[in-house]
Amino acid sequence: MITTLIGQLYPNAVNDVLGAIAQLTSKYGNGEEKAVGLTHEDCILITYGDSIWQEHEKPLVTLKRFADSYFSDVINTIHVLPCFPYSSDDGFSVMDYYQINPDLGDWQHIASLGEHFDLMFDAVVNHISQKSVWFAKFLKGEQPYSGFFIEADPSQDYSRVVRPRALPLLHAFEKQQSEVYVWTTFSRDQVDLNYANHKVFIQVLDVLLFYASKGAKYIRLDAIAFLWKQLGTSCIHLTETHLIIQAYRKVLEAVYPNIVLITETNVPHAENISYFGNGQNEAHMVYNFTLPPLLAYSVHKENVDVLTAWAKNLQLPDNACFFNFTASHDGVGVRPLQGIVSVEEIDFLAQKAEEHGGFVSYKDNGDGTKSPYELNCNYLNLLSHPSDPNHLKVQRFLLTQSVMLCMPGVPGIYYHSILGSQNDKKAAMASGIHRRINREKLHVEILQQALDAQASFRASVYHAYRNLLKVRISEKAFHPHGRAGYRQQGAVFMVERHFEGETILGVHNFASQAVRFKLPEVKMVNILQPLENSVELTKLPPFGFKWLKEGT
Repeated sequence: MITTLIGQLYPNAVNDVLGAIAQLTSKYGNGEEKAVGLTHEDCILITYGDSIWQEHEKPLVTLKRFADSYFSDVINTIHVLPCFPYSSDDGFSVMDYYQINPDLGDWQHIASLGEHFDLMFDAVVNHISQKSVWFAKFLKGEQPYSGFFIEADPSQDYSRVVRPRALPLLHAFEKQQSEVYVWTTFSRDQVDLNYANHKVFIQVLDVLLFYASKGAKYIRLDAIAFLWKQLGTSCIHLTETHLIIQAYRKVLEAVYPNIVLITETNVPHAENISYFGNGQNEAHMVYNFTLPPLLAYSVHKENVDVLTAWAKNLQLPDNACFFNFTASHDGVGVRPLQGIVSVEEIDFLAQKAEEHGGFVSYKDNGDGTKSPYELNCNYLNLLSHPSDPNHLKVQRFLLTQSVMLCMPGVPGIYYHSILGSQNDKKAAMASGIHRRINREKLHVEILQQALDAQASFRASVYHAYRNLLKVRISEKAFHPHGRAGYRQQGAVFMVERHFEGETILGVHNFASQAVRFKLPEVKMVNILQPLENSVELTKLPPFGFKWLKEGT
């Protein structure tokens, strides 16, 4: 299998690549571990290494102490967003893949964090910082780095290349006293690696194995869709990109059978799920990018027709699943709604983001026009107007979180979601970076005071969210690979989960009025409120939800 993959990617260097792979597998392990697999107890917290801080203490130390106290009984994994030395993009322009940013701590602090939690790392390997040693040596013409990056002719036609940002595709640099243009998909400071060079393939494989050796159970392949470039094509989702993921998975699983590869491809739904491959050869999990904007759209429309139709058409391989989320360090991407709702409806959602104190980021369509790419707004704020009462803000938000937790797959929870944060517009405007509206750094003592004060807004969100998680991780019907069915009754969206003889039905009212719904002819109880009067079992308050367990 691996020989075939390498033969397709690097037909003129098969023996060199296979030899290098053999050396790496020997370097990092012997593959004696046994694969454990995912369970219903898997739940991932998404956070920066310095999202929670305290004076005179390394942020990773603060994060560990806080996470041990506030999350360890409901969350078993922490995704530390890029924690390496970087030059821009809040960590996503990595200067050194092998070191921890000293401002955060060191590898020992990462190991300490891993004492009570599984770990998820970012592999930001489509590009690297222009301030990296690799790029500095490229500009000096030093081997093997002279071929690590893509030199391009600016006079060529690049109109077919898909552009995720409205910035130049090529940037000029001085290489050995001559001007060269280098491919930069995302920014001048993020220079793309040249995977047509087999030495890049090997070097990045070493990075991935290194992360696994440092305790990563999950590895997030950032911006992976853009990996392979070929002039005259869209340079996104190319066959070679899929082959590279397949090859990396094959080698990684041979050494670390528990490893989980997650692809991050913020693109329309059909393109996104292509990274499952056949369910056994590419991503173990794929980011469910359609879910966040579709849930927000359904809340604002008080209508679940589109949500239900989309869910009913979900077809996932048996051995793969979604990484479900609603909020992240980025904004809410709206490209995944293309083909599901109209352009006008996407514009409607963008208008809501702006009305609620957020921003809209645009993409270059390549024809002189731009369209919404991402909504930069705290997810809780995206769902409700600033003037709405707090209880309504909390209820709408928890409704969406309930749906996310009921969906088949593994849930990913952004730290600002569970901690009840809202827009940090001041930071976004001061920096000129719209995404910082949802990246506020929280002082640990102030945060703890708010969480421990029962009447605070943060506490109301945090304790309600904890309750959902406690129930979820105790019910095996929520197994990531369990079966799921979907239906609706008016504005009520239902998710039915099955695994090993157990069934749970999540019912969600997207209307601003109370509704009643019909139940199957079986005995059920609301496991979120087990003492609930059976007469009221089929009634949902505005934006209310219940998890009903069969046979209890």
